[in-house]
Amino acid sequence: MEVRGAVVRAVGDKWTAETLTLAEPGPGEVRIKVMASGLCHSDDHIVTGDSVVDLPFVGGHEGSGIIEAVGPGVTRVRVGDHVATAYLPMCGVCTWCAQGMQYICDNGRDVQTGYMLDGTPRFFFADGAPCGAMQRLGTFANYLVTSQEQCVRIDDDIPFEVACLVACGVTTGWGAAVNGAAVRPRETVIVMGVGGVGINAVQGARHAGAMHVVAVDPVAFKRESALRLGATHAFASIGEAMPFVGSVTNGQGADAAVVTVGRVDGGIIGEAFSAIRKEGRCAVVSIGSHEPGIDVNPLELVVYAKTLRGVLFGNANPTRDIPKLLDYYRSGHLVLDDLITRRYTVEQVNEAYEDMHAGRNLRGVLVHEH
Repeated sequence: MEVRGAVVRAVGDKWTAETLTLAEPGPGEVRIKVMASGLCHSDDHIVTGDSVVDLPFVGGHEGSGIIEAVGPGVTRVRVGDHVATAYLPMCGVCTWCAQGMQYICDNGRDVQTGYMLDGTPRFFFADGAPCGAMQRLGTFANYLVTSQEQCVRIDDDIPFEVACLVACGVTTGWGAAVNGAAVRPRETVIVMGVGGVGINAVQGARHAGAMHVVAVDPVAFKRESALRLGATHAFASIGEAMPFVGSVTNGQGADAAVVTVGRVDGGIIGEAFSAIRKEGRCAVVSIGSHEPGIDVNPLELVVYAKTLRGVLFGNANPTRDIPKLLDYYRSGHLVLDDLITRRYTVEQVNEAYEDMHAGRNLRGVLVHEH
């Protein structure tokens, strides 16, 4: 079938809205009628080259939609089910899934090719040339084919524009605070960068019972949004934040820091690491420089017994945590509607990323017209 999607052909290119051919789902695969897609910074990272993938790609990995067709052997979902996509597969039987770590499922290997688990593409250009898909999804297209392992069934009453947010940004940010940084009641937590992921780390830290949630972002709009969504204090830089953090921690430093800036480097990680107390936890979510080197003093790491860890997909188990987060949304314990700053069409994807870089959005959402 013919579909319409936003494609990037090479590092540094603009997104182009193109008509593509979509193959039928194979064994264990489904076709999703995509209703909405979050415009996540991770897709921009393939344009800038911060994430190295085998371009060309159909963009998008933060999606929601309706199962329209299933291939042989599909058992997890049925035609007509509403789903949120998971940007990493969850086989359920590998060593990691069996230990409750779906976020590092073995089937996430080779995702940079953009091809399905069997090593073949599902998107094709008009001339028959293959095209990969971001995270084996491609939610910037109005239809996609993916593995059933990347589908999480959701209740039919959840709006699609809300459901797409938990497919990446919300789950990643929330989990960064709750799982990665292991925030506990009465703690002081710093969240560095409060865009589409960091704003949900703020919500997660608040949910976990933090007494002081300190948002750090140079953009005034984002600081104001963070204060509205659970931050107790907001500052433009870590330097401005630290006098307050010291005043409420007896000079010890924050209990935890979550790094969710748009693009990270070793210096930023070092700032966050220095901002935490003895036995403090620093959780790094952001993607950025490939250059080795983090500005961490080894003596400080050892003598102060600090923890520095990476966090992927919020260290979440999507089959459990995505429905749980949507239950929190229903009950009023998680704000999702207010995260959507603006809606875009597939032809406006470049404009959406211009808005993201300018700090005008918490989250832009691509709404597909069918």
